[in-house]
Amino acid sequence: MGRAALVTGATQGLGLALVERFASSLGATDTVYLTGRNRGRIAEAHARLALGGGARVEAAWLDVSLEDSVVELGEMLRERHGTLDVVISNAYSRVVPDDRITEMIDRYVETNNFGTTRVLRTFMPLIADGGTMLVVASTLGTLHHLPPVLHDRFDELETLDEVDRQVDRWRNAVHDGSALPEGWPAFINIPSKVAQVSAVRALARLRRDDDVADEILLTAVCPGMIDTDASRPWFDMSGAQTPHQAAGPLVELALRRPFEPSLYGELVRFGVALPWKP
Repeated sequence: MGRAALVTGATQGLGLALVERFASSLGATDTVYLTGRNRGRIAEAHARLALGGGARVEAAWLDVSLEDSVVELGEMLRERHGTLDVVISNAYSRVVPDDRITEMIDRYVETNNFGTTRVLRTFMPLIADGGTMLVVASTLGTLHHLPPVLHDRFDELETLDEVDRQVDRWRNAVHDGSALPEGWPAFINIPSKVAQVSAVRALARLRRDDDVADEILLTAVCPGMIDTDASRPWFDMSGAQTPHQAAGPLVELALRRPFEPSLYGELVRFGVALPWKP
């Protein structure tokens, strides 16, 4: 049936650019799934893709904050394809400077963190030999950005359940006002991104030997600074990449051969693994 690729959070920005890049990089017998949680935006994004040649693009509803949604899509794709060649976990619930963190932290964590671990649990077992799972994270997702007293919360965890428990512990601290006294950064992107990378590292520790033997790449990725609605309220976008520019290296990494074991389970930026801790 050809290869199959799935991108979550793909109705705009980097996610949509990834779908476009995959569609132009793969062949006519291949399929790229454009997913999102807003059905109207899914239809609009799908209609905007006027690609000549390349892979077929199919639209699918996926809300990673809902367990049933993730599981149902996983079952459908297993029945249709058996395995998937590429999955990119990109879904993101944004935060802006005016947000009241205690009012939005639950939505934020359900999508960005528990959504990531749901995607890993459901789709990693579907990755074909020679395939790739990428989790879009950030350079903020290393222990360098947490005070040392918090490093053991996310360092060398052994299961995704342990990662989820630490995320829930941090979320509860945000709610009860103890997060800042404990040393958690006020910018909630930092703990969230650290937890995403920790989740990749935890799952990689369990799967490393088998995956490396089967040339399956599991890694977190930092796409670099991208000029998007999510980034503009926080950062100076002078010189930032467009989503299309940022998508290029991620697609190249996902499709790159020969397999590079040194990147497995790491946080990768422009093809180079970043140090996890000081």
